[in-house]
Amino acid sequence: MWRNYLTVGIRALLKNRVYAVINIAGLAIGLAACLLILTYVRYEFSYDNWLPEAENTYELATEYLPSPGGQQPGVSLTTAYVAGGALKKDFPQVERVVWASSQNVTFLQDGTPSAAKKAFVTDGPLFDIVRVPFARGNAATALDDPHSIVLSESEAEARFGDSDPIGKTITVSSGDMTADYRVTGVFKDLPKNSHFDMTTVVRIDPLEYFRKTPDVVTSWTWSNGEIYVRLKPGTDPQAIQTQLAAWKKRNIPDDVGSNPVTNPGQFQDFHLINVRDLHLSKGQGQGRPNGNRQSVLTFGVVALLILAMACMNFTNLATARASQRAREVALRKVLGANRQQLITQFVGESMLVSSIAMLIALALAELAIRPLNAFLNADMEFSYFGLSGILLPVIALTVLVGLAGGLYPAFYLSRFEPARILKANKSAADAEGSGRLRSLLVITQFAVSIGLIICTSVIYAQTEYARNLDAGYKRDGLLQLNGIARAPVEAAAPTLLQELRKQPGIVDAARVSLGIASGNNSTTDVNVPGGKPVTLGVYGVDTHAFDTLGMRMLAGRNFSETVAMDDSTLPNPPDLNAEKALAARGVNVVLSESAARRLGFASPAAAVGKQVQYIIASNEAGPVTANVVGVVSDVRYRSARDPVQPIIYYYITNGAFNQLMVRFSGDPRVAQATVERVWKRAVPGLSLNSRFVEDIIHDLYNIDEKSAQLFGMFAILAVVIGCLGLFGLAAFTAERRTKEIGIRKVLGARTRDIVRLLVWQFSRPVLIANIVAWPVAWWLMRGWLNGFDTRVTLTPLPFVEAGLLAVVIAAGTIAGHAVRVAQASPIKALRYE
Repeated sequence: MWRNYLTVGIRALLKNRVYAVINIAGLAIGLAACLLILTYVRYEFSYDNWLPEAENTYELATEYLPSPGGQQPGVSLTTAYVAGGALKKDFPQVERVVWASSQNVTFLQDGTPSAAKKAFVTDGPLFDIVRVPFARGNAATALDDPHSIVLSESEAEARFGDSDPIGKTITVSSGDMTADYRVTGVFKDLPKNSHFDMTTVVRIDPLEYFRKTPDVVTSWTWSNGEIYVRLKPGTDPQAIQTQLAAWKKRNIPDDVGSNPVTNPGQFQDFHLINVRDLHLSKGQGQGRPNGNRQSVLTFGVVALLILAMACMNFTNLATARASQRAREVALRKVLGANRQQLITQFVGESMLVSSIAMLIALALAELAIRPLNAFLNADMEFSYFGLSGILLPVIALTVLVGLAGGLYPAFYLSRFEPARILKANKSAADAEGSGRLRSLLVITQFAVSIGLIICTSVIYAQTEYARNLDAGYKRDGLLQLNGIARAPVEAAAPTLLQELRKQPGIVDAARVSLGIASGNNSTTDVNVPGGKPVTLGVYGVDTHAFDTLGMRMLAGRNFSETVAMDDSTLPNPPDLNAEKALAARGVNVVLSESAARRLGFASPAAAVGKQVQYIIASNEAGPVTANVVGVVSDVRYRSARDPVQPIIYYYITNGAFNQLMVRFSGDPRVAQATVERVWKRAVPGLSLNSRFVEDIIHDLYNIDEKSAQLFGMFAILAVVIGCLGLFGLAAFTAERRTKEIGIRKVLGARTRDIVRLLVWQFSRPVLIANIVAWPVAWWLMRGWLNGFDTRVTLTPLPFVEAGLLAVVIAAGTIAGHAVRVAQASPIKALRYE
């Protein structure tokens, strides 16, 4: 019996080759797309699952709450250094706590400086918590020595070739520290599905490393690193989480310098996040850019929708072909076949098509996985066996698709009554409801396609808008030098800046403590006499910063080197007496436009000459009275997703500078070479870390751009699958209406009338699909756009364009059939059947 079913199924496919090709091709494309997308979704959710004992490895994250002073809410994976020690002290369930931070590190070998690609500094045995696999050395003890360094395999090979690096010495320069370090371990290169993005880990003494900025290790408002926590086995993290509210009240002191007195803990919460959940968390850390859980889940839904479209094609074409198999069903019933046997036969044929399509889909997916990896910078792969193998899911998916595509046609075909079917000229295709079902499925298919086209258009438009919006400074012709907060650079800074400004093609150069997309954040409460404290960003600049960045002076003046009150420089290391003297003397500051507005001034000009108070150094020194001497334009230093930060700028000659900005004209490559040449002369022992600001901004929106491109790919696949089904459906419908068309032509219908009739018949469901797709796409895109501080307006244009495109594609798909059938001879048409 089964052999008979198989024979009949194969003969049915061979007899209708167009139907077979369309059905198998549509299913294969849908299955391949589904496999690739679901592999990507699983990959995104697999981040750091490979870490041993990942279930006990957590990170302490900070959630910033809205404050009366205007602090913007958000989650950060960087947390105040002091929080780690407080957590270990108060919770016996915590086995170990280690702080780690991404920093610029320079190696000095044989007198030649070179930058470590991706370096972290840590205050303890990081690998005893984050147990990455080691190639050499002991992970648990490799960072016990304060002057130990651990390299990745690729970094070790680049530094020491094929020789064993263990025990070898290398000079390390980072921050204010330059010292000899001994290589104590080599860890295996980390997979790309890890939030850790490091090739070098350096053990430091925080007090020595931050000796010029000791507040880093004591302040609850200064976050520049990530705190990793290892819980004892069997610990319930939720039990700790519920106690963190009381814990912060016990540990975070009041900010006595503010008026009225506030506590930083009022405006921040703390959360333990498992290491496996970091990649798709809302917080941003110092490793690879985080993924977006909502986007990943959306892609999973898209995969299921594309697969559903392929199954709809099968159902549509199977019911459309009912007239061709009606007599077969009737004869089988007359010869004794019961309905259960017929259902088994048709479901078996569906399984056969699904199996063939799955084999082709696997081949397509294997061919596509490498280009997709290159596009996403991932290392996804198909493994068929083992716990993570896809063999069983593939078999299950094949059966599911076979059932989904074949059950309805099987029940539909098997219900035909022999007496009705065997009557002359009686077609089962006239069965009630089948036409409505096919229209409904076509509407659903094109609604999905139209929705994906709209999403692609909106995401692409927003990405381009964010990249090109006016950020308050001139992006072109600007080079950013990172990692200048090091003693050798500070000592050489006056000479370096002077030499840079002399070079042909270099317009200006300046040091700043906040660069473009630099990731650092510094805030303070600023008081206006008689008003409430307002939270502002606070950053140091030199006198050339505003001109170098191309910022606009809206009112007042810039800082001047000749005005003593402009200079807010404090001695380094800190001196409390000097801080008190500065607080008593007062300083001059410049506000950004939004800062002036938030402080209550009606206009930039109204802010000039007014006084504000804020803590410029330590709480012990008290607040300093600052005179506002200027107001500059707002600058969007961060992504368009983040609100523009209102800022109070102060002028310093050394200290808390993190970036050096260079304004140039002419060829960017020539300018970069010039800067590098001057850097090597001024700071010979350190490597240069520079990037064009335009490149930084481009990379800032890479994830959004890739999402748009992926949506575009899937939209194309959805349209192709929909058009395949429409093509097959049009072919069978045109064939079924051959006699009708012949009669119409005899009665005087012209070719264009018949073409218009057929095209309208299949375009109508596509038009209805717009009505379904538009509100859903609008709701989804409105939610996505709301994640940006500034965004494009959601106009009807992308909706209309997507709808018209779908109609044109659908009409073009069936036009060929319509023309061919309309041009056929009426004599042959009337002899049909």
